[in-house]
Amino acid sequence: MRYPLTIVLSFLALLLATLSGFGQSEQEKLFNIEAQKVSTKQRLTTLQLDSAILLSDQGSFEKADEKFRLVLKSLKSIPSDFTFHFGKNSFYLGKYKQSIDWLNKYIQLKGTSGQYSEAAVDWLAKAEVELLKEREVQAKQAGELLSRDYEKDISTKHTEPVSFATGLVIFPAKTTIS
Repeated sequence: MRYPLTIVLSFLALLLATLSGFGQSEQEKLFNIEAQKVSTKQRLTTLQLDSAILLSDQGSFEKADEKFRLVLKSLKSIPSDFTFHFGKNSFYLGKYKQSIDWLNKYIQLKGTSGQYSEAAVDWLAKAEVELLKEREVQAKQAGELLSRDYEKDISTKHTEPVSFATGLVIFPAKTTIS
């Protein structure tokens, strides 16, 4: 009777795996299980990062942001590619300060030799321009708000003459008409 080669190879692999487990101590088995857990977690994190990048490239910036944040929570050390993609995605969300921070981090890590170095410099420049525009608008709005409140206060206040030479406040006598 002839067995297909795949069945024979599968049986041999199973037999080898079973026999290799006999020589292991409990500590070695636990170590191997922990190593598999770490490896699985790393693969899942990599998949989530790839998913976040894909979502960002497709224009689903909010969903990508959620994925990036999940990846960020699960990482002990952050890959440089993560800093670029998260910075770029942050730009599209209008989070220009955050974008600048992450893109600067990428440039610090990779310099001019990174895969995304040129793009990081371009996105950084765009984010800086947008942040300046945003801050100009905020400064203008704050000035208008303060000016409006000041004008309102002036129109509702009664002013009295003040003598700065003596440090005394001089109030004119009130006259009443009867």
